[in-house]
Amino acid sequence: MLVVDYNNVEILRKEHVVLKNVNLQINSGEFTYIIGKVGSGKSSLLKSMYVEIPIESGDAHVLNYDLTSIKRKEVPFLRRSIGIVFQDFQLLTDRSVYENLHFVLEATGWKNKQDIDQRIEEVLKEVGMLNKSYKMPHELSGGEQQRIVIARALLNKPQLILADEPTGNLDPATGEQIVRYLHEISKDGTAVIMATHNLAFLEQFPGKVLRCEDKQLRSLDPIN
Repeated sequence: MLVVDYNNVEILRKEHVVLKNVNLQINSGEFTYIIGKVGSGKSSLLKSMYVEIPIESGDAHVLNYDLTSIKRKEVPFLRRSIGIVFQDFQLLTDRSVYENLHFVLEATGWKNKQDIDQRIEEVLKEVGMLNKSYKMPHELSGGEQQRIVIARALLNKPQLILADEPTGNLDPATGEQIVRYLHEISKDGTAVIMATHNLAFLEQFPGKVLRCEDKQLRSLDPIN
């Protein structure tokens, strides 16, 4: 299944062209790296996929939503099908791990407490954090916080995960664990797009590689 389909897309930020002539097709279960210098458009490209930044021109579809004509009321439904992993975690600091996850499920329409508790237990177990549900974010290491962020991204069983520099605030060994985990998720059929500066991951965990450069998105040969 085609999850992302961009054809001749142009993306602007504050009236400046960030990327132009973007052609990008991502299928279910594909692991894709986006590399490039700071300011080259990696984050803007990811943000366009969940309508944080509008598409200026071209043809853009994500999970069968037309991003050029999507209605405001449709945006939350699109975002429920996308898991987002940020570099700076963006956990609610005044709530426990359980409360962070509960908040997301409630905000995305879950109502049955038993179902909510069961889903939280499932995702925490998946990322090896079942025994940390009562902890506050500040009581967790950076790697543990990022595992919770991945658990949060998995809550609604997304078809697409967007990871924007997910290892940027982690030590190398912990960063490697996080990328390995994202790679495993893609093998289960979820498309994963990861922006990174760390080129070592490209050899360790092979995937499709795209480079943002000179306002263009260029495909590189995969590293095997």
